[in-house]
Amino acid sequence: MVNADFEIRRSLLVGETADVYLQRTLTILRNEGVNPVVALEFSPRRAGIFCGITEVRGLLSRVLPESGIEVWALSEGDPIEAGEVALRVKAPYSSVGLYETAISGILAQCTGFASAARECVDAASGTPVLALGARHVHPDVAGILGYSAIIGGCVSCSTIQGARLAGITPSGNMPHSLSLLLGGTVQAMEALDKHMPQEVPRVALVDTFRDESEEALAVSRVLREKLRGIRINTPSTRGGATPDLIKEVRARLDLSGFRHVEIMVSGGLNPERITEFVDAEAPVNTFGIGAYIAATGPNPFHVDIHEVDGRPVARKGRIPGITNNPRLGRVM
Repeated sequence: MVNADFEIRRSLLVGETADVYLQRTLTILRNEGVNPVVALEFSPRRAGIFCGITEVRGLLSRVLPESGIEVWALSEGDPIEAGEVALRVKAPYSSVGLYETAISGILAQCTGFASAARECVDAASGTPVLALGARHVHPDVAGILGYSAIIGGCVSCSTIQGARLAGITPSGNMPHSLSLLLGGTVQAMEALDKHMPQEVPRVALVDTFRDESEEALAVSRVLREKLRGIRINTPSTRGGATPDLIKEVRARLDLSGFRHVEIMVSGGLNPERITEFVDAEAPVNTFGIGAYIAATGPNPFHVDIHEVDGRPVARKGRIPGITNNPRLGRVM
């Protein structure tokens, strides 16, 4: 699935995003004429879904020498335990030391996103989940968010960049602004149907002006078989989407002959709320998750030197020498 081509920015390569003490360490070692081969091991603080190794490999392929190095790692999307070594890099320190910050940050952020996505996917019990949280993060992170959520099990995301990194098609329907600007949901969907290519699914957002059932039926009567589905994003000020509301909308669509119209639910969802819909057997075809995934904090990764020129070493509180993990596979 993954078709990732991550941009490795110059600021990262020259160390502008690194902790400054790493820059100073390299200067000191260079002046001392010291450049041993080290084994760096990266492990997460919490259990989760491992993500970010594809981007890390892209970085390492730019900075490590062509020979005399080894990179061992878990695979993208693997479950990971707290403290488990997920990545080991053996290379001359001067080639890898500066990137300790970046590698840790990539793995921490991506693993955090992917793990939160998996929580939602597990709660959905087989109902597809879309990642819609790009508006909750800095635009430089939006693609990474979507990619990581897909690694975590989401079927797609709302951004072109995130979907491209994952090698799939982005998903999205329409914003409230389209209905507000065109004067109604029916008018908005007619315009969408007129101007969007056929491969874009016709999915209407039906909570802008009227009761959700009324708008769903109005749009269905106009687009009929061309309408793929509706999205219900009822705000919390109106009680939010509930299992009973979804059951009512489904019943009214079915009674009017629109059984083919799918129902997507979004708006403030998290694993607990998804479970409410699943336990109530609400007829939801897709869940859209925004802030829960986007606002999840990183899963911090520890990084430690465990060998220096083949000699076992470690800081206090760590065990000297290579940590055995048979799940690691050599990737470089």
